[in-house]
Amino acid sequence: MRVLLVEDDPSLGAVLQRALSEEGHAVDLERTLSGARRAVAINAYHLIVLDLGLPDGDGLALCREARAASNPARVLVLTARDATGDKVLALDAGADDYLTKPFDFAELAARVRALLRRPENARAPLLTAADIELDPAAHTVRRSGVMVPLTAREFALLHYIMDRQGEVITRSDLLDAVWDTNYDGLSNVVDVHVANLRRKLELPGRPAPIETIRGVGYRMGEPG
Repeated sequence: MRVLLVEDDPSLGAVLQRALSEEGHAVDLERTLSGARRAVAINAYHLIVLDLGLPDGDGLALCREARAASNPARVLVLTARDATGDKVLALDAGADDYLTKPFDFAELAARVRALLRRPENARAPLLTAADIELDPAAHTVRRSGVMVPLTAREFALLHYIMDRQGEVITRSDLLDAVWDTNYDGLSNVVDVHVANLRRKLELPGRPAPIETIRGVGYRMGEPG
């Protein structure tokens, strides 16, 4: 398997490159974000082993870019950052696994093997409805190729509606799926969030394709 190792520490990079090569992988080593970007643009990798603190930027930028481009390479983050918040950021950016330094190489090798055993379709599939594309793994939404920035709640709402394309979805359904069980469902919170979602999905002269079914709820329709 072809592996891109992104590690700015020369000694650690050399050790990992040799060790992964002895595991039977073809390993390219890059020490900067810019070098890693060039490598990804030229070569098809099965796995990217990615440090975050690079001399010219944050490695998560490479992860986000790969996911935005639907690059199928698995991403294993290998970093000294051990805070829960850093792990959440990496996984939300599309990383498949996260291992903190210092580490045992046997564990790294096992995680690499596990990631490479996953079938190509192990990632959550893209959802498409009308001219909207939602990538659950990369946490991105595009309409007619234009990136649409959404809050976490708006993303969850759109994901639920698109996953049930053609169905009429009640406000109660959305409350149960997107809000916690303690929420007071008598308010208009769903309508407010859907209105905000529609506004963000609008293009010039083209309203968002989320239909209101009067007295019931919503349905994903055709593009305006």
